[in-house]
Amino acid sequence: MKRALLSVWNKEGIVDLAKLLTQAGYSLLSSGGTGKVLAEAGIDFTEVSSYTGSAEMMDGRVKTLHPKIHGGLLGRRGIDDAVMEERGIDPINVLVVNLYPFEAMSSENLPLDELVEYIDIGGPAMIRAAAKNFKDVAVVVDPSDYEMVSAALACGGLNADERLVLAKKAFARTAGYDAAIANHLYGLNETFPEVISKQFGNGRTLRYGENPHQKAAVYGKTGIAGQMPLQGKQMSYNNYLDIDAAVGLVREFDEPAAVIVKHNNPCGVSLGKTILTAYLQAREVDPISAYGGVVAVNQEVGADLAEELVSTFIEVIIAPSYTEEARTIMTRKENMRVLVLPDPIAADEMRTIDGGILVQRTPPAGTEKWEVVTEREPTASELHAMRLAMKVCAHTKSNTIIYANGERTLGIGAGQMSRVDAAKIAIEKANFPLEGSSVASDAFLPFSDTLEVAAAAGATALIQPGGSIRDQEVIDAANKLGVAMIFTGIRHFRH
Repeated sequence: MKRALLSVWNKEGIVDLAKLLTQAGYSLLSSGGTGKVLAEAGIDFTEVSSYTGSAEMMDGRVKTLHPKIHGGLLGRRGIDDAVMEERGIDPINVLVVNLYPFEAMSSENLPLDELVEYIDIGGPAMIRAAAKNFKDVAVVVDPSDYEMVSAALACGGLNADERLVLAKKAFARTAGYDAAIANHLYGLNETFPEVISKQFGNGRTLRYGENPHQKAAVYGKTGIAGQMPLQGKQMSYNNYLDIDAAVGLVREFDEPAAVIVKHNNPCGVSLGKTILTAYLQAREVDPISAYGGVVAVNQEVGADLAEELVSTFIEVIIAPSYTEEARTIMTRKENMRVLVLPDPIAADEMRTIDGGILVQRTPPAGTEKWEVVTEREPTASELHAMRLAMKVCAHTKSNTIIYANGERTLGIGAGQMSRVDAAKIAIEKANFPLEGSSVASDAFLPFSDTLEVAAAAGATALIQPGGSIRDQEVIDAANKLGVAMIFTGIRHFRH
């Protein structure tokens, strides 16, 4: 007779699956909470302890760790039959297991001696045994697979290809589970653990990488990585990078804001009384660069904004939501990718390097301590412009200089080896007068030359981290030019 062992923490769908297994001629083994659910549903099963002849012990820590269980999962049909018969081991054909919720409970700030009770031992052991023997055993670890298993049962059972697919998922699950435990224990008393393990699912192959000769894929189920377009072409590697950059910046603002990114740098950022105004002003900052760019807004897209979006070429638009009318309008640009802005995912930043990764953690906003260092204090409007400029500065490739007023960026100089060159490029890119503008620098000014270039262009206020050995020379130059200057104490390099 065919046998199935059911032992699940998440009981979702288990009764329906058990009924189908019974109808398909399987006898059921179960225990604990799963057995209770089956009993309440009137489903016949054999208690694991009754089958093994060994009672549960140690408050349930030991119940499935038994040769009759693992022998039934690991026994090779046609090879180990004699041994199994000699030891009274019946083959187990299907294993349905999901694990104690360690990942969820580890975020509950439980004492360690309580948390360790959510480390599943028997479950992973059975999963690995069944997955190793996938030629003969089907192992199911995810309730989302019950539908597929049910369909296979209706057709006579799971075939070899289906069992292999389930085995892959099983080993990935135990790997991720062990990684979560190790990461938590390593991180108990360390800011950054000696060992870190990460797992990302939902892998999708992309058309190519940054360039057509490079192969690429994206992994992740949440955040930007998990987003799929509501319409438009398949997302590209560069699309994901640009969206990540645009979203990181637009999330800095509470008021209606629009960010346009090109090649991972903002080319236009604006605030507005409405999201339409914000977008139009952002596009006007550098309309040539905005063409073919990625747009992020922090409010719903309505028909008026949708009309503007389809009036030009945009690679991607991402917003919290869209009206039905807006969605209809945007179908005119069938290749334009339309995405929903997800909730932010709090996580360390990781970047690969040769042989390993770099891990970086950014403290929460509000750690800067602004200090006026010049004789003249900035006006309220200059301060407002400084806040906008510095937020943009922190999300732009270094070296960077940003000119802004209180509503939008006016000139962006990004990714330069020389800070003075960044200041000059920002002036050249400006489509609006810079008289009365505020300037932000991502790092300290080692000399007064950048300040002098900005002041000559019409800037009247400047914000920078400070910390140069020549700070006083720069302060003296600012006082001479009548420029109000603030030090923040926080550098914003972005490489």
